[in-house]
Amino acid sequence: MQTVGRGFAFADLKIGFRFRTHQRTIREADLVAFMNLTGLTEELFSVKREKQLVPGALVYSLAEGLLLPSMQDTGVAFLGATLDVKAPTCVDDTIHVECEVIEARLTSKGDRGLVRCSNKVVSEEGKVVLQYDPLRLLKLK
Repeated sequence: MQTVGRGFAFADLKIGFRFRTHQRTIREADLVAFMNLTGLTEELFSVKREKQLVPGALVYSLAEGLLLPSMQDTGVAFLGATLDVKAPTCVDDTIHVECEVIEARLTSKGDRGLVRCSNKVVSEEGKVVLQYDPLRLLKLK
């Protein structure tokens, strides 16, 4: 029986496969909670401004949260990523993630798969604000 909400397994993901996540609006509470959690109190983020900037690390963290359903119960390990902040992101911006599989291969033992995706975090205006290419270890099925 298939489990509702289970993510993609290696067998589901071929090079060129694409999907997008739901949207999420970044709230001031997200920024404050992130600063308190990380100790990242840089004045650029902690001093009230007309357009309140948020750290790229927060945008990345929210993107990973948006992607979680795609690997729920199938992800084994996060192995690394490149990350490039492309544009500023502010409180009240709404983002989603567009994901494309760019690498998929079996491990040397053949019991799991390695998948690299190109993840683009996109604002409501359609602008890419952050891009990262994580390599993940996934269950076969």
